[in-house]
Amino acid sequence: MKHHAAKNAVVDQAARKRKLSWAGSLAVALVAIALSGCNDHAATPVTRAAIVRTEIVQPRDRQASVTLTGEIQARFRADLSFRVSGRVLARYVDVGARVQAGEVLALLDPAEQQADVDAATAAVLAAESQLRVAKVTFERQKALIASGFTTRTVYDQAQEGLRTAEGALEAANAGLGTATDALGYTALHAEVAGVVTARNLEVGQVVQAAQPVFLLAQDGERDAVFDIYESLLFGDLDDSRVSLALVSDTGVTASGHVREVSPAIDAKSATIRVKVAIHDPSAAMTLGSAVAGTVKAKAQQQIALPWSALAAAGSKPAVWIVDPATKTAALKPVTIGGYEAREVLIEAGIKPGERVVIDGGKLLSVGQAVTYEGDQS
Repeated sequence: MKHHAAKNAVVDQAARKRKLSWAGSLAVALVAIALSGCNDHAATPVTRAAIVRTEIVQPRDRQASVTLTGEIQARFRADLSFRVSGRVLARYVDVGARVQAGEVLALLDPAEQQADVDAATAAVLAAESQLRVAKVTFERQKALIASGFTTRTVYDQAQEGLRTAEGALEAANAGLGTATDALGYTALHAEVAGVVTARNLEVGQVVQAAQPVFLLAQDGERDAVFDIYESLLFGDLDDSRVSLALVSDTGVTASGHVREVSPAIDAKSATIRVKVAIHDPSAAMTLGSAVAGTVKAKAQQQIALPWSALAAAGSKPAVWIVDPATKTAALKPVTIGGYEAREVLIEAGIKPGERVVIDGGKLLSVGQAVTYEGDQS
């Protein structure tokens, strides 16, 4: 009896162990299933709308401007030179000197020209003497032929001698005049009032006739001269009004208009020289002053967006557009009309009224939902 009771106790204990083992396995399985469900839920992404800044496309009247730096120059400038050759005896002015009309600027040694004047004077005296003799001879022959005491041949010779003497005297007087003028040309005079802007002679230097020795900027009208690139001439600029201001003092201003455009491009700088006539220039706008000239383009409607709005569709520029119905982003190629410091000008590709993403578009994808300030959804 005792042996049978002990055997039953062992069997019951084994059964209880099996039940506990099955219950533990069931609990582990339930925990695993629960954990597996949590992992599946975490792995499922929740799509959220991207937050972006947008702007409604509205064309605006824009008037671009171009500002360049140039120099104040005289409208009329002249190279001054001696009309005769010689050695420079004296120089009375330097660069920057203001001169008046008729003022002597420099002198040449007049010894050679004075000798020519003396020789021409002597030639005139000799021609006058020969003319007096020819007149006396002709008058005598004229009286004799009237009385029949000379021949016609001798009379004609006397008349021809008189005409020759008269011609010789005229030539001698002309030579004296030329020599006198040459003597006067040894002094270089300023023909008009102005400012000497360049000098190319020194005392003792031998100069040739017509060799430029001074550059004189005439008083009166002034030009602002600019060297510009050819591409600026293709723009739709309003050259009828150019705003000018001194670089050293922006309070000194004036207006002008394009007076002359050089037909040739400078080979060294690849620029074109443009001259702007200044209307009533201020006295502070002296020759050689640096001046800033601003010219505006004709007003026209353009679409301008911030640089941050620009994206790329392949190799072409594009912008992100927000569909007002689905509130999703779409990439739209555009044509760029120009670039400015803070904006890009759109020539084609978008229309007025469309909503463009101007910030936050770098992480967008096509069809992605977006939200923006003022969105009521």
